[in-house]
Amino acid sequence: MERLTDIERAAVRAAAAYPMLPLIERWSAINSGTRNIAGLAVMADHLADAFGSLPGTLTLVEPDPVERIGTDGRPAALSHGRHLLLSVRPDAPRRMLFTGHMDTVYPADHPFQTVTRIDADRLGGPGVADMKGGLAVMLAALQAVEASPMADRYGYDVLINSDEETGSASSAALIARCAAGKVAALTYEPALPDGTLAGARGGTGNFTIVIRGRSAHAGRNPEEGRNAIVAAARITLELAQLGSDDITVNPARIDGGGPNNVVPDLAMLHVNFRPRAHAAIERTGAAMRAIAERIAAEQEVNVEVHGSFNRPPKPIDDGAAALFETVRAAGADLGLCIGWRATGGVCDGNNIAAAGVPVVDTMGVRGGAIHSPDEYMLIDSLPERAGLSTLTILRIIGAA
Repeated sequence: MERLTDIERAAVRAAAAYPMLPLIERWSAINSGTRNIAGLAVMADHLADAFGSLPGTLTLVEPDPVERIGTDGRPAALSHGRHLLLSVRPDAPRRMLFTGHMDTVYPADHPFQTVTRIDADRLGGPGVADMKGGLAVMLAALQAVEASPMADRYGYDVLINSDEETGSASSAALIARCAAGKVAALTYEPALPDGTLAGARGGTGNFTIVIRGRSAHAGRNPEEGRNAIVAAARITLELAQLGSDDITVNPARIDGGGPNNVVPDLAMLHVNFRPRAHAAIERTGAAMRAIAERIAAEQEVNVEVHGSFNRPPKPIDDGAAALFETVRAAGADLGLCIGWRATGGVCDGNNIAAAGVPVVDTMGVRGGAIHSPDEYMLIDSLPERAGLSTLTILRIIGAA
């Protein structure tokens, strides 16, 4: 750390010394699966207690209304937890955004509920890496910067949403509002075990195509029916042909139908798109709707397309490249080799980049096996990553 200023050195040491591990063990013992509204409320209260130690105004924001397609093919309201928002020095001329999520992929009835020390180096448990460990790293860094003489040189928002694992549908507008006008953003998804960061990301789009036909007896008068499953199958085959170099198409599931002796009058096709370029979104969306309209006419069924491309691709533009270089240089001054590579995964970093704000979205702990019962966090990454965030923040606000 010989290349650090005295202020930077003191702040990095303060961040590294912050008691992150007990927080992670406590937080990860709380089930906060995205659909566990009661568990999310408990988690939000714990986070409010922890982040409330920072200056500023902390609120728990109600989620935006969200609908999903029910088993009857009709939209139904879908509940979400509240989102935590902390605003510090909102009138500062330079402001940053720090984001994370409190939800995990493990529902309340999932067998993976226990936090354990796997060995001296690894902590296992639901969300220890993705991303309750990252939330502790964020808090440690913000506390260290607040205690430094540099704190009054910037302002920031902290946004911790409750629905990132399912696409941030109830928080997307809040993310966009918080991102507006920020000079940079850091998001605390986990890095790879070797510390590699996610660089460019593809996007994603999720759709449910509802097909309504006409039921009839499959033996006595099948010609009077209009088979929704057949129409769904035809749409599926044609959508699969839309895949190209800049987008993948995954028809994931067809629901519907019933007894073998009844022509099915309802089917629902669930499909996921992964665009790697913005141009693919408009082209493929238009093609999907054209396919649906044509097959609806040919099969004499009604077809409704529900869903959206909820996260656009996140390229590495000049602003993002400059921010990555700031992180890389900070890491080098701490003796860390920071690299990054493109990934097909998506996160709220996609949403932030879409708002025109440079973002590095894997500033959390080093860990692995996320979204599985083998999820773990590398304990020695806590002081390392807290120090990296602290120095990165100081370099950004010191560049004014």
